[in-house]
Amino acid sequence: MQYLLDTSTCVFFLRGKLDLATVIREKGRNNFFISEITVMELRFGAENSDHPSKSHKAVDDFVGGLSIIPIFGSIKRYAKEKVRLRRLGLPINDEFDLLIAVTAVENKLTLVTDNVKDFDRIEGILIENWFKRNTTL
Repeated sequence: MQYLLDTSTCVFFLRGKLDLATVIREKGRNNFFISEITVMELRFGAENSDHPSKSHKAVDDFVGGLSIIPIFGSIKRYAKEKVRLRRLGLPINDEFDLLIAVTAVENKLTLVTDNVKDFDRIEGILIENWFKRNTTL
């Protein structure tokens, strides 16, 4: 199985609240991806932190070990999904979340997130929430 890590998952790891390094090692680094949107959000968080240089270094170290997926190939799916959700009265207010979600679907990746309530309405999405488990991943 291959995974797309959403921004919240990456933040949990960077804050030391998730042992993602062990999971990546066990499941194989080549099975883990992040969206360029996640990189952008991590960069914003680093720049907005109390220690931007240190935070950017942590982001560099983390991102450097993962494959980054561009959003361009997911834009058509994004438009279709946004319209579908709006017509159902279930819009996702965070455009970045929607882009990350459709990137997972378009690339046939399982999205790893703690934000299941926003993502589970995306058509065709596979989600794993590693934050509610009581056992080692």
